[in-house]
Amino acid sequence: MATIRRTGFGTVFEVENEKVGIGTTGNQTNTLQVLGRTKASDAKILGISTLTTYQGFVDKEAKFGNELIDVESQAGTLGEVVIEGDVTVSSASTFTSSVNQLTPTDSFSVPTGNTDSRIHCHTAGSMRFNEDLGTLEFYTGDEWKTVNSFKDTGNRNRAIFTSGPLTPGSDLSSVIDKVNISSIGNATFFGSQTAVQQTSMAIGNETRGIFQQGGNSSNTLEYITIPSDGDSIDYGDLSATRYAGSGANSSTRGLFMGGAPGPSNVIDYVEISTIGNALDFGDLFAGAYLSSGANSPTRAFKVAGYISANSTAIQVVTMSSKGNATDFGDTDRPNSTQGGFSNSIRGIYGGGNLRPGSSSQIYMFNLNSQGSAIFFGDLAAERYEMKGACSQTRGLLAGGYGNPASLNIIEFITIASTGNAQDFGDLTRVARNFGATSDSHGGLGGY
Repeated sequence: MATIRRTGFGTVFEVENEKVGIGTTGNQTNTLQVLGRTKASDAKILGISTLTTYQGFVDKEAKFGNELIDVESQAGTLGEVVIEGDVTVSSASTFTSSVNQLTPTDSFSVPTGNTDSRIHCHTAGSMRFNEDLGTLEFYTGDEWKTVNSFKDTGNRNRAIFTSGPLTPGSDLSSVIDKVNISSIGNATFFGSQTAVQQTSMAIGNETRGIFQQGGNSSNTLEYITIPSDGDSIDYGDLSATRYAGSGANSSTRGLFMGGAPGPSNVIDYVEISTIGNALDFGDLFAGAYLSSGANSPTRAFKVAGYISANSTAIQVVTMSSKGNATDFGDTDRPNSTQGGFSNSIRGIYGGGNLRPGSSSQIYMFNLNSQGSAIFFGDLAAERYEMKGACSQTRGLLAGGYGNPASLNIIEFITIASTGNAQDFGDLTRVARNFGATSDSHGGLGGY
């Protein structure tokens, strides 16, 4: 043991090549303090060390391994503590028990901000709370996506078909039909809309469907709760009166694109879980009406439609950020009043008014890569003014007009394959130019 003969008041106290013990005996009233930085390459603490004065402790208790240390008692046993890598230790309500495991003891807070305050992120898996959307979101490495917290209560795969004209020149209907997409059978009565409708736009997420009343004299939006039957309720208003546009949506945000008269190039949006008037989102690069819609979890598509003649343009916007539409690709030919839907990968449209003549053909396009549509299969007969709804696996094309009359037929396809449509069942009435949506289409899961 090294012998220390005198301790002065210098700034350095150093013992080399030996081990040294420092301690006190008896009940001393003075204190032992080490000020500044203390460094040791080989130090041991034997027994329990008692400090009569200390500073810098914040939490009352700290847990290392299986041992709980009460800071206020100024005593405790400290086992092995290993920290590797670039680690910052601070006062918090969590303990890291291993490199990849975080165990919260009370609460855990992530960064919070609105959509516009998102930073450019370099780390996939980063998470934040979006105050605009009221949900958690995470960074995939390419884009921000929301954490979808919807709980399936067993009523998913429901398609909704709103009211519409019964036959050309005849009365309008206020009836709302429903079907289970995963089964086969006739539609049943869901409820009624507050007014007779035609050529309406529709959107829907896991819980709520929102429809524009339709017709050339209304800008009213109404909503229903999709899992439970019932009549529609007032939601708010579009920014202007229009009809015959197309709808698309994510889990949280719905878009109403284009329409007549005009044709309009306006895109309005709503936050589906709220109630209120639609807000300006941006503009189509070419106004159109009598078109169909499609959606991935992040993007909305307006497919073809009528301008001064039929169009081939597929227009696209990113739903989470407002802005104008850009060109995505083209349909197989100029078309309008075709039925359409999409899962998260494929957009589908079928039939349509070719002016002159109508179509029985079904086409598909990839939502994640730009390009023209390719042939999928055929409907049972030529028809137009029909509407589409889908789940992630199956798509339905319902109603429509096939010379010489409106139809009540519903046909289905399996989206992941190709082939001709098959008989599904019938609507409760013959109808065309109505609205359609579902609680399980391809736009859900996104923001």
